[in-house]
Amino acid sequence: PDSSDSDLELSSVRHQPEGLDQLQALTKFTKKELQSLYRGFKNECPSGLVDEDTFKLIYAQFFPQGDASMYAHFLFNAFDVDRNGAISFEDFVVGLSVLLRGTVHEKLNWAFNLYDINKDGYITKEEMLAIMKSIYDMMGRYTYPIVRDDAPVEHVEKFFQKMDRNRDGVVTIEEFLETCQKDENIMSSMQLFENVI
Repeated sequence: PDSSDSDLELSSVRHQPEGLDQLQALTKFTKKELQSLYRGFKNECPSGLVDEDTFKLIYAQFFPQGDASMYAHFLFNAFDVDRNGAISFEDFVVGLSVLLRGTVHEKLNWAFNLYDINKDGYITKEEMLAIMKSIYDMMGRYTYPIVRDDAPVEHVEKFFQKMDRNRDGVVTIEEFLETCQKDENIMSSMQLFENVI
């Protein structure tokens, strides 16, 4: 066989997902669910890995009325835990498990990681604004109620002031968890975020 065939075999061997048992232990999915998720994943990404461009394409189909590319970029980075520029099936199901079945605490940890764009352990106002803007862009002009251009900025001002309890200009994971769990409003905005996934 020519080399491209054997390369293909190699890459599919390389990205065989961890044993189902192991994935089952890492996630809150049943074996059956994992199998059907894997079939869907392989269908979309025969190589077993999703790069950022593919991820953006998949996302664009869900939000034809807006521009999802920036949000997809942030989301991709949140799923790509080992920072290797690709999302494997493991990365995907572990993230999905948290988002769909995780405890409030796990979901908030995941959200914090999404908002902490440079992964330094703090959320800055700029980071929060970048994420909010990307969500507004993705929802497009048809968001109801009609969204004004300055809405994300106001949103962030309000959130950030509530979250930055010691007023040092950054939000720590502790501040984030505490505020979100105390504040119904913020919690429901986080739910909005869940529907976006």
